[in-house]
Amino acid sequence: MFTLSEPPLFTRLRTAQRILIAGAGGGFDVYAGIPLALALSAQGKHVHLANLSFADLDALELEDWLAPDLAAVRPGSRGRPEYFPERVLARWLESKDLPSTVYAFPRIGARPLRAAYEALVRHLEVDAVVLVDGGTDILMRGDETGLGTPEEDMASLAAVSGLSELERIVVCLGFGIDAYHGVSHVDVLENLAALDRTGAYLGALSIPSGSAEAASYLDLVDYAQAVTPLRPSIVNGQIAAALDGTFGDVSFTKRTAGSELFVNPLMAVYFAVDLMGLAGSVGYLDQLHDTDHPAQITGVIERYREALKLRSRRTYPH
Repeated sequence: MFTLSEPPLFTRLRTAQRILIAGAGGGFDVYAGIPLALALSAQGKHVHLANLSFADLDALELEDWLAPDLAAVRPGSRGRPEYFPERVLARWLESKDLPSTVYAFPRIGARPLRAAYEALVRHLEVDAVVLVDGGTDILMRGDETGLGTPEEDMASLAAVSGLSELERIVVCLGFGIDAYHGVSHVDVLENLAALDRTGAYLGALSIPSGSAEAASYLDLVDYAQAVTPLRPSIVNGQIAAALDGTFGDVSFTKRTAGSELFVNPLMAVYFAVDLMGLAGSVGYLDQLHDTDHPAQITGVIERYREALKLRSRRTYPH
């Protein structure tokens, strides 16, 4: 039973004691889970962090690999200096005297990714998994005109949906950002309404700009941008700008040159959904379970969409 006095996201996680927060879409996605991780840690829960990685994990030492396709990234782990979001996060955590291991999965298909998640769940003995998407394209069910960048998100969603005896939730932070990749956020809202009708929508929750969680997140984003100047996170940069009270077309990196941004307070809102409810809404997800490589996921999505009449693209009317 949910109440107005407690966000449903926290109600669902109330009895969980060991929680894995994992970036679903690669890159800096796990960073969007840091405010939630800090809030849960403040409640006395043991929180662990993981991410689907775009970094060159082949540079890691043999002892960093806990299982096939599962690595433990620490502040001193080897890797390229110009781009390694998981190690950057590990070093920031260490600087704050927080547990500093960040687990990483390579870009793979849903079948090996599920096995890697199973190995991590056993290793950490977690009782809940929260997938985090920086942006909202993980909510795309397949019949939208624009899907954003679905391959990694869907690999993660398919993998975690194959786990059992766990609390499983998806949270999105960065509403509006995926317009940069062709997503219509009218579709996002329509999909959330459909999930609400099935009981899978767990509501929205703003990160208070004056909170300790917001301050730590802003510090992390600043740190990551300083040490990764050639490839700063566009997503987390906009979320941080929104948390800082900025509005409109905000320029913070040359990577967005030529694009008109719309930074606004909705970017600092977590949208939460039941993972299995979301998985059931994606028309092609059951075809991903036996994929081994990202290219196979792309092929499944393309074939699925070829047989569909896609929803017409609409603009937000107000």
